[in-house]
This record gives sequence, structure tokens and C-alpha cells, in this order.
Amino acid sequence: MNTLTKTAAVAVLLASSAPASAEFSANVGFMSDYYFRGVFQKSSSAYGGLDFEKNGFYAGTWAADVGDGLEVDGYFGYGGEIGDFGYGVGFTGYYYTGDFDDTYEELNLSASYAFVTVTYSTGQYQNFADPRADYDHYSIGFEHNGFYGTYAAFGQDFTGEYVELGYGTTVADIDLGVSLVINDKDLNVFSDTDGDETLIFTIGKSFGF
Repeated sequence: MNTLTKTAAVAVLLASSAPASAEFSANVGFMSDYYFRGVFQKSSSAYGGLDFEKNGFYAGTWAADVGDGLEVDGYFGYGGEIGDFGYGVGFTGYYYTGDFDDTYEELNLSASYAFVTVTYSTGQYQNFADPRADYDHYSIGFEHNGFYGTYAAFGQDFTGEYVELGYGTTVADIDLGVSLVINDKDLNVFSDTDGDETLIFTIGKSFGF
């Protein structure tokens, strides 16, 4: 499975990476390690994406190198605000050009107040046709002045929980980020240890047009 975090993260990334006047935006970058929802994907991964947003509606695609081909995501949805409250609903699909993994498709819901956001996603994993698996993903997080933190967990046929803490900023139009991912044994699938802590560095560039 593919985080950055594309549930509410999709909406958050769109809001943070694209100028307010831009209906189309693009991004390219590099991650020292690619983790998604607490699960390791690949070391030294490049990524890129294209997004469209207008009047709260958004759609886009994002791809990353996972070693055996590419992970290619597609997503769309709507987000808005009522006073100090924000909300969002959308769909995300995670697809693969190689045999690294199989398809995930999910419904994404989010709600926010001030700097706190909660998300819920429910989906199905194709699991190479047999047997398919259902999953839930829950998270609560905060973001303030570039600092952010997230606690999240899985439900139904998936298990595991993780914490992600980080900071992001822009220097000379270059997006820089550092984060710490702490996962438990259920998500640390490539090791027999009880969990793992990984420090991740990212560098990227966003374009609005």
C-alpha cells in the first residue's frame, strides 16, 4: 500500500502545495525512504503528481518508484468549510505497474477544526484476486506552522498502528521536509522486531499554473 498521508492528506497537500489562485498544480520530489501509513515501501524513491482544484472539487494523480515498477494513484473528491470546521469526502485508488503490490480502492472522509484533523478511510484490497480483504484506516493529527503529528491505526482485516511526527517548510521555492515514523510489529512487515523508528528526509518542488 502506498502517506504521504492521501486521505485528508490529499486535501492537505493540495492546499499546502498549490497557490490559491492555481486550478492546476504539479509536484516532483525525492524521499530518502518511502513509507505509507506506517508501512515501508522503498528506500530512495522519486515521485511526481498532477492536481486540479476548483471551488472545493479536486482530482489528481500521483506516482512513486517502488522498485518493481511504479505505484500510480488516482483520486477525486470535494472539501469545504463551515465556519471554523472543515470537511472532505473523496475516493482514492492505488494501482501498480509491476508485481510490487495489488490494487487498493477506498472511500475517504475527513473533518477538521483549527489545527486538528481526523480522517476515516474504508476500502478493499484486491490481494491478487484471492482472497480479497476489507480494511479501515483511522487517524487524528495536527498541523501548525509547518509542524505536524499523526496517530493512526487499521481495522477489519488489517491490523497495526503508527505515529508520524514531522516538519515541512519551503526555502527558495524548494519544499523541504523531515519526519519520524514509528510503527508497531504488525506494520513492520520486513522485520521480526516489535516495531521500528525511521527518520525520513524529503525534497520537492511544486508548480502552480
